Amino acid sequence: MKPMLQGAPWLLAHKSMLLANNPRKVSLYGEDYVIWQDDAGKISALPNACPHMGAMLSEGWCQQREDKSSVVVCPFHALEFDREGCTILPGSKKKTLPQLQPLELIIQGDFIWSYGGYEPKIPIPNIFNEIASKYDFIGHAADISIETDLLTMLLNMHDYNHQNGTHRPLFKIEEVQFQSFTDNGHESHAFYDMPTAASTLKEKIKNPTLLTLPRVLKAHLENHFPSLVIFHGEAAVGKVAQCHIFVPESEMRTRTYILMFGQAKSPLFKVLGNNFLKLAAVVVEQDADILRKIYPNTPQKIKLNNEVGMDWVKRNFASFPEIVEPNFSK
Repeated sequence: MKPMLQGAPWLLAHKSMLLANNPRKVSLYGEDYVIWQDDAGKISALPNACPHMGAMLSEGWCQQREDKSSVVVCPFHALEFDREGCTILPGSKKKTLPQLQPLELIIQGDFIWSYGGYEPKIPIPNIFNEIASKYDFIGHAADISIETDLLTMLLNMHDYNHQNGTHRPLFKIEEVQFQSFTDNGHESHAFYDMPTAASTLKEKIKNPTLLTLPRVLKAHLENHFPSLVIFHGEAAVGKVAQCHIFVPESEMRTRTYILMFGQAKSPLFKVLGNNFLKLAAVVVEQDADILRKIYPNTPQKIKLNNEVGMDWVKRNFASFPEIVEPNFSK
């Protein structure tokens, strides 16, 4: 199997995650990059190691220029690198040839994509553009790096039975009632219901979001292989599109984070926006925690019902970038 699916598009960040002239590190396919946004909104990315003595450029700062563009500055010797990877050596007024190869970025609205320097094998999904045109952006949360390979991460996210165990403490889920799975190659949709136990008044006061949740959580997961799972949720106060993003930082480290969008039906929805983000962050923390408690490469001797989502991941992983006929779990 292909450990990191070279040729797939990866969503490195939403523009809201990049403060102007504030460099940050992102990793992809085992390589570290520094990414920054200038005051004009231009986004650039270079290899993170300074070509002089290897200092991390992401630990430096940005120097703004008169045209509102900016360069990233090495924290070791204050060498400045522009978006083409060129610098001006001390005592010289002449710009050097590129010393760093820029990471190619594809900007679609507020979404920053990259193929990591590999030839594109599958297209960028259009779903984010569709969501952004219909929903308001609420925010981002749970941007963490987990010591696990991409396949294990995806299998966890598409294991619909794990809601009853991993997330039971948060939502008091009593069972998972699987309804259907639609397989469209690199896109799929899963539908299931999750009856929950009643919450006490103390629990609701501690977590006001519980006030908006029905006793039966109806899940619609929209999946775009390999980098995206969207939870579509609806309550009396509004609709939510909770987008879980995955990025292979290296063979044994995967980054995940959440972008959340919403459609308000009630003024209360905006008040609860931050609570929705906090709730989503706890979900990611619980997923990360269980991944740390799994023995890797354990032979699977038991197969549960409704592992169709996991089968979908395994099939697409094995055949990438080709699409083959599905083989549903019984």
